Amino acid sequence: MTRIQYLLLSIFSFGLVVFALILQQTGYQGVSFLPCPLCILQRVGYLGIAFSCLLAAGITPLRKLFHSLAALSAAGGLLLAARQVWLLSHPESSCGVDPLETWINQFQLVQNLPWLFKADGLCSAQLPAILGLQVPEWSLLWFAVFLLVLLVTFFRKP
Repeated sequence: MTRIQYLLLSIFSFGLVVFALILQQTGYQGVSFLPCPLCILQRVGYLGIAFSCLLAAGITPLRKLFHSLAALSAAGGLLLAARQVWLLSHPESSCGVDPLETWINQFQLVQNLPWLFKADGLCSAQLPAILGLQVPEWSLLWFAVFLLVLLVTFFRKP
């Protein structure tokens, strides 16, 4: 991949986190989109992609390493989003109290940046669809796209 392509992936990944923050702060169709623990972990995945691609664009000798880290972040995010989509289709499997929320909210980073990393919502909450898909379904789609792009470009010869 070229430096510009890495920068575009980084900007797009940051953009998805910004979009999530906008949904969190302003809501959609009068409903507040509070992030659940899986949403917060997916944000970490998007930020992992963004920072890894940014570093791959800037540090050429370690480009393959950062490319691999971005792919691992995308794969982890894909698994988290798949779990959340599964929870949406099986709401009876959620007890309403998520122990992961307590674990996430105890970190110092959450205390310093609660507007970005504090988990307040339920993972199985049915929120209004955006363009026909729930937010976790959109997240699953974008993680799959990131992973596909990163895997294809990793094995492509320069």
